[in-house]
Amino acid sequence: HVQLVESGGGSVQAGGSLRLSCVASVYNYGRYCMAWFRQAPGKEREGVARISPADGTTAYADSVKGRFTISRDNTEHTLYLQMNGLKPEDTAMYYCAADNARGRICGVRTEDYNFWGQGTQVTVS
Repeated sequence: HVQLVESGGGSVQAGGSLRLSCVASVYNYGRYCMAWFRQAPGKEREGVARISPADGTTAYADSVKGRFTISRDNTEHTLYLQMNGLKPEDTAMYYCAADNARGRICGVRTEDYNFWGQGTQVTVS
C-alpha cells in the first residue's frame, strides 16, 4: 500500500515561488518513479515533471522548463517541486504520483502511475 501526502500549496502573486512537498509512505521508496501532475478547472490532468528512482534523471513539461525543479530525498521518502517565476497559468491542483519502476523508464502520462496523492492547490494571481 502506498500513501502520498502533498503540502506546500498556496496563493502567490505572479513571479513568486512555492515549494511543494510529497511524503510517501511506501516500502522501497528508492525504487519508485515519482512525478508531479497538475489539473486546472475544466482541463485534463497533465504531467509537470518526473524523476527516476536510481539515477535521479528528470523530465519536464515544456511549459515549466527553466522555472520548476523536481527533486527527491530517498532517505526521507520525500518528493519536492520548487516552483519559481510562477505565472497565472500555473494555477491548478498539483498531485504527487508514484509507481514502482521495475526496471523500466519512468513515464510522463497519468496512466504510467498507479498511486496518487489528494493534491495541493496552487493559485497564482
